[in-house]
Amino acid sequence: MTSRSPRDTPLRLVPRRPLTAARRTATTRRPRPPRPPEGTPPLPELARLARTELAAAARLARWAGTAPGNAGPTGILPAESLAEAAAALELTPGQIRTAWDRARLSGLIELHGGAARPGWRLRAWDTDDTAVLRGWVALFDAWSLAHPFLPGDRSGPDPALVAEVVEAAPQLLSFLHLSNGPVPIDTLLDLLRQRVAELRTERHEPPADGAGDPLPTLLDWTLEAAARVGALSPRDPRRPDEVALTALGSWAVWVKLEQICVAAQGPAGHMEQSAATMLRACARLSPGPARAEYRAWLAARPVAPAVAELLDTARGDDALLRGLAFEALRVVGDPAEPAVRGVVDEPVLRPYAVLWLAELDGGDPDTATGLLTREEATWLWVDTAAAVADHGEDHLLVSHLETAVQGSVPGLLEEVRDVGHPRTVQVLVALAAAHPDPVLAKAMRKAAFQVHTGEA
Repeated sequence: MTSRSPRDTPLRLVPRRPLTAARRTATTRRPRPPRPPEGTPPLPELARLARTELAAAARLARWAGTAPGNAGPTGILPAESLAEAAAALELTPGQIRTAWDRARLSGLIELHGGAARPGWRLRAWDTDDTAVLRGWVALFDAWSLAHPFLPGDRSGPDPALVAEVVEAAPQLLSFLHLSNGPVPIDTLLDLLRQRVAELRTERHEPPADGAGDPLPTLLDWTLEAAARVGALSPRDPRRPDEVALTALGSWAVWVKLEQICVAAQGPAGHMEQSAATMLRACARLSPGPARAEYRAWLAARPVAPAVAELLDTARGDDALLRGLAFEALRVVGDPAEPAVRGVVDEPVLRPYAVLWLAELDGGDPDTATGLLTREEATWLWVDTAAAVADHGEDHLLVSHLETAVQGSVPGLLEEVRDVGHPRTVQVLVALAAAHPDPVLAKAMRKAAFQVHTGEA
């Protein structure tokens, strides 16, 4: 038979995460996570402590959900809303300001167009211990924003020195954790002086210069701010010259030290490379080792620049790197949320961003595609097919047909021709070359020609 019409071949709709077919699959046993130090409370107890620490912030976030339009364009609570919240929650204006900052920094409140609304983390606050702990860790990481240094006069320390103290704080906290008990403040001051000097030497800058040695004042600020977010225990009146981490603070520092260990053991050795180079290397790895490499790469750099570099890579021409960049962002998790929300309106990144945010909110990855329009889902299918065509094997490209939202090959071809993806022609030509059915292959070649000549 040589003159058949394209058959209305059913497509088995198997929801898959984008780029699954483009990567080599392997069954890997998830390694057992390292255990925290002996004496660390179990996660439910840590979560209880975090909920207590952020109780006022959670109450304020719930109140914000009942009072829309309560945030100014800068995210600062206006005086009228401040007074309303203070009256409703029976807190002082100062307590409301503190709770507001904490709620924003911990993800309990999100700002949209000058209006505050409860964040996704608040919805999970009473049931998800992991979400609670991540919220507190976000506040812990932002201690210098939650309680900024406010010099008493204009002759205060050089802002560059303040920034260096903030940069040195993780080493001080690590020392406290490894000491496993109270540490004299004088010891921490010596360590701070040493670390600041090292930072200045690394940057080829002159030694810190300030009237009357500002480092003791800056150390006091650092310790006070860490205590106010719940990472340091209150000073013991009997031993006022010593400080110690709380259970929450010790656990958080341990988690971060483990991340550094992961970075030092990056399996593929790309943690100092660019995001694009690292992702290309990960394309040859199975999912488990690839995630380990993402973690190593991410742990070696600050979160915000790392997320920005991944998104810049995702904007490029390589569809495989685009999908892998969002896989790496899944490893980042909550801290990447604001940046991902910021690219939702970019056509090239929108489908990936929508699915990423849905998964972050606890949605089922297999059903999240329902949040995309038909056109967006088709565009994503073509983009993923381009990745498979460039980096995969022919049988993977054919099996990728099963992931299309359309119910038949002719239906898919009809919508693919109109979706406007720049790689549509190449995808259709590659599919035609790989498909074993000559009738369907001919239909694909015809569709590719129509797109190429502008007939579509």
